[in-house]
Amino acid sequence: MTDLSLFNPNSVGNPNNNIFGLPFLEEDARLIILPVPWEVTVSFNAGTARAPEHVFKASLQVDLFDPEIKDAWKEGFFMRPVDRKILMKSDYLRKEAELYINYISEGENVQDNKFMCKTLKEVNAGSIYMNEWVFQQTKDLLDSGKLVGLLGGDHSTPLGFFKAIAEKHGDFGILQVDAHCDLRKAYENFNYSHASIMYNALEEIPQLKKLVQIGVRDFCEEEWDYIEKSGQRIVTYYDKDIKERLYEGQTWQRLVNEMIAQLPEKVFISFDIDGLDPKLCPHTGTPVQGGFETEQIFYLFKKLLESGRKFIGFDLNEIGIGRVHEWDENVGARCLFKMCNMLIASNPEPKTAPGNTLTAATAT
Repeated sequence: MTDLSLFNPNSVGNPNNNIFGLPFLEEDARLIILPVPWEVTVSFNAGTARAPEHVFKASLQVDLFDPEIKDAWKEGFFMRPVDRKILMKSDYLRKEAELYINYISEGENVQDNKFMCKTLKEVNAGSIYMNEWVFQQTKDLLDSGKLVGLLGGDHSTPLGFFKAIAEKHGDFGILQVDAHCDLRKAYENFNYSHASIMYNALEEIPQLKKLVQIGVRDFCEEEWDYIEKSGQRIVTYYDKDIKERLYEGQTWQRLVNEMIAQLPEKVFISFDIDGLDPKLCPHTGTPVQGGFETEQIFYLFKKLLESGRKFIGFDLNEIGIGRVHEWDENVGARCLFKMCNMLIASNPEPKTAPGNTLTAATAT
């Protein structure tokens, strides 16, 4: 058990400690953050594979006091070290994927080029490897009684985690904050593209009963048709429609309550940072004008907790790497802290030592 008697939560974050400057070891922490440094199929700006290390550094500037969910950190947050083998594999395959994307973007036929056929096969095989690695890592953590959050990397990274969640919890729903639907089938012929994550989840995970998407503002006709034919398994709140309803006098509270009402009892949050206004994440992989303020999303999370639904896990992905001021990483670190607090609040331990616990009563 970690001794917090000498730890000062009001002091500067200690870089020799773990995420947010917390002094926990993995075995003592209740919530484990799994970094997945992967960006093989990104379509525009790269860099997110190295976001976990940058978010870790930025997290040392995050104050530990959350007046809405007090002392969640005392139950222990721990981020595992970045797996260098996964990062090196991502770097290699990213270069291969860039060559392939440039080739097909000029209208060339892949079947006419043996090198490109080999490249496509390698990228798809690499994505399967990453999915299986994430599944095993998250499954082992869940089976050991840990709460788990995933920190990407691009949005392809959590599929294995979704499968581990389904195995652990049975039927569940996903609340997706995103500028994109991510419902394309094998985008650019990459079977596990970042743009295909929700399509693959819906096709491969029968326990995923509902997908509620909010903030979508960039999508194709294929995705529109897939949503329309889903029989309400997918409910999408497009950014344009949200804004028009707000302009016409509806409140954010009303919209949030409607969104939450669509979700089942158990909810996983998949947070693509590009769901926010790009002033908050200018270096994300595929920025799109529009989007949310962080306060709007945190209010949604708060109301989800108050609804009595069980928050069972999260991923946070597509955080860019700031070129000068590291703004993206700072916003990402604060989003990560809020989601960690929420996950603890939604899963109170039956019995814990006095002063080191967060119960449902402490979430205000």
